[in-house]
Amino acid sequence: MTGSARRRTGRVVVVAAVAVAIAATAAAATGFGLDFGSAGSDPKNAGGNQPLETTQVTRETLVERKTEDGTLGYGDATIVADRLGGTLTALPSVGTTIKRGQALFRVDNQPVVLLYGKLPAYRTLEPGTEGPDVKQFEQNLRALGYTGFTIDEEYSASTASAVKEWQEDLGLAETGTVELGRIAYAPGQVRVASHEASVGDVLQPGEPVISHTGTTRVVTVDLEVTDRAMARKGAEVTCTLPNGKTTPGKIIATETVISTPGAGGGGDEDPETKLRVTVGITDTKALAGLDEATVPVAFTASERKDVLTVPVAALLALAEGGYGLQVVENGTTRIVPVETGLFSEGRVEVSGAGVVEGMTVGMPS
Repeated sequence: MTGSARRRTGRVVVVAAVAVAIAATAAAATGFGLDFGSAGSDPKNAGGNQPLETTQVTRETLVERKTEDGTLGYGDATIVADRLGGTLTALPSVGTTIKRGQALFRVDNQPVVLLYGKLPAYRTLEPGTEGPDVKQFEQNLRALGYTGFTIDEEYSASTASAVKEWQEDLGLAETGTVELGRIAYAPGQVRVASHEASVGDVLQPGEPVISHTGTTRVVTVDLEVTDRAMARKGAEVTCTLPNGKTTPGKIIATETVISTPGAGGGGDEDPETKLRVTVGITDTKALAGLDEATVPVAFTASERKDVLTVPVAALLALAEGGYGLQVVENGTTRIVPVETGLFSEGRVEVSGAGVVEGMTVGMPS
């Protein structure tokens, strides 16, 4: 079943559940001998039949949750291409964690080095080069233990001297210049997700070599664009693990992606725009023993604070339209029309003239 189908199913179930509950209450209310027509015309004279079961109008916060299937993994993968050209001589194993200063792979037996940063490497760095990419590189050089230069946006002679030390330690020619393709940036340490080439391949600049992800397991969910309101960064969610246990999570990233349903299958469907939501698991210990799995994620679709509520089963369908409550008071009953609001987990928000907290109402059975 596709994500879209699952979402449609979720909505139908909620509406159907409410409809069934209301239909059941209406049928049961008829069993009490209530005349909805006269009740609607004169709510104060609804008859004196006492319901077998009652409940009270309560004030609380109602939360509507929407559940969508997500995928437990390490998030979206990033492909790293070779920009040097040459023979691929070494690859780390899939699942290996690569940290700052370590080799992502080796071309002609020389490393392509991982550094940390958001700005991708896009040019050769040499004395006289200036810009934010210089500062980002110098920050990494300092983090790796090299000194004798100022961290700024200028690639100075001092920077070149430190680079020569770094190149010596890596077994590279000590040129003091960082050629394009020698380094690749990622936000932090990475996990090798796949090999896109094989050792021994003769690479042309631009050919994919490996893909990597982050090292923390997350749940990725694709939502409809119309669900943007519930995909706020920092919002709390609840994840259901394969063992049936629930664990809290938090939305850590949201991005818009375009997917082609027919890609690779000869289909001609139009591209779909989705919201890709990344959920971080609060208690990572709950994921022990899990690698990849389907994980339902419950989002908060809407919330109504401090509202009057009753069980859905307390609603009576009025003949003239709308809904009411059978109010039990001083040994008699009357029908009070109400406006309904949010439905959530078997309860419904109600409002109307004379509807107050603590009021006793009938529960059709």
